[in-house]
Amino acid sequence: MSKRKQDKFLLLYKGVHDRFERFCRARACGDMPYEDLMNESLLIAYQKIDTLQKEGSFLSFLIGISRRILANSQRKKKPLPAVDDSILSNYADPEDVMSKRMDVDLLHKALAFLPAEQREALILFEITGFSIKEIAQLHKSSDSAVKQRLSRGRKALANILKNKLSLKTGGTL
Repeated sequence: MSKRKQDKFLLLYKGVHDRFERFCRARACGDMPYEDLMNESLLIAYQKIDTLQKEGSFLSFLIGISRRILANSQRKKKPLPAVDDSILSNYADPEDVMSKRMDVDLLHKALAFLPAEQREALILFEITGFSIKEIAQLHKSSDSAVKQRLSRGRKALANILKNKLSLKTGGTL
């Protein structure tokens, strides 16, 4: 293990850790535990760090790796993991924690009903904080295609959530 390679990797990762973790938390729901996705992605990224052409695209490099891992995982049909309580640890009121847990769980389940491209565009834009241009580059598509996916995904997600809430309350909203 080269000390120089390790230092380079750690320096690049330090700058993108939070955004990458948010992506993995949101995207891995229903496929695999997000920690596993992060660990597998980081291992592969470290092994292939020499193939990275621009250091500024390190986060896209990591997300591309994690997308391939998720695609392979979906082929294997692993069982659904439970929502991680560590996301909710900042809430002091136990009732608030439970309410937030149910909201996060409902959102993740609703996201799973979206087509893959819409789901990923929403996660990258709304949760991870990618720009439309960055998402377009990552998906190898145009800005307008990404905007359309975001728009359609938001509408579909709203309908899914509305229907789920309607079923829970026994009426319509």
